[in-house]
Amino acid sequence: MGYKVVIPARWGSTRLPGKVLQAIRGRPMLAYVIEAARESGAETVVVASESEDVLELAVREGGKGCLTSPDHATGTDRIGEVVERLGWGDEEVVVNLQGDEPLMPASLVEQCATLLEHRTDFAMATLGIPLHTREDFENPNIVKVVVNFQGRALYFSRAQIPWPRDDGGAGSGPGGASRVRGALRHIGLYAYRVSAIKRLAQEPPCELEEIERLEQLRALWIGIDIAVEIGRSIPGPSVDTSDDVRRVEEWMAQGARSRGGHDPGASGRV
Repeated sequence: MGYKVVIPARWGSTRLPGKVLQAIRGRPMLAYVIEAARESGAETVVVASESEDVLELAVREGGKGCLTSPDHATGTDRIGEVVERLGWGDEEVVVNLQGDEPLMPASLVEQCATLLEHRTDFAMATLGIPLHTREDFENPNIVKVVVNFQGRALYFSRAQIPWPRDDGGAGSGPGGASRVRGALRHIGLYAYRVSAIKRLAQEPPCELEEIERLEQLRALWIGIDIAVEIGRSIPGPSVDTSDDVRRVEEWMAQGARSRGGHDPGASGRV
């Protein structure tokens, strides 16, 4: 199944303006994201931004650029403009890969897209990984998702869901590995059918979305089911602040050492 990747890359970030062009080990952050999208097997990689500088980088790195409005509140809204302008068909699959995810494995991009191939009854898909520590479960910066037995998302939250009324919520996963029961750590990666993107972009933010600051809640609010699968690998940290840039560089350096000194910044492989 063919699919497309759109990378929303807003220049005017509130916390770190211009962050998608921030240098990480001598290379713009967005370059790593574009490379992961291309390596995933996507047939088209489009960077959507209100900045000409961002779009110029996209083309230099082998992607395409689409100039979009500076007024979009979310990445999904920005992608909605892209699919309309480029005339993509309603059944085509598009992956939303955020421009601040330089350590997102290409394998997860592919997994998220192909999930919709197997789950034909869904118009949207995402991934999660088990939570293993109480600290992560309590961290409001880590989004949690609860799913039903069919792999359908029930709710996403920054809060501790489900709330363990009678115990600490710790259990034992496969092979005896410790994990927090009932919830997954959400990976902020989405695949949609174009028809779902159009519908989402036409709807205003819902009350739950505004409370939690989580755009995926708009989909649940209007009745779009979201398929959830366990990610086959774990992404590194995303970038919101200058401190996060340092964290990503440390993560890359640790990866280089574990691979015998290979520098991911040299070839662009994360």
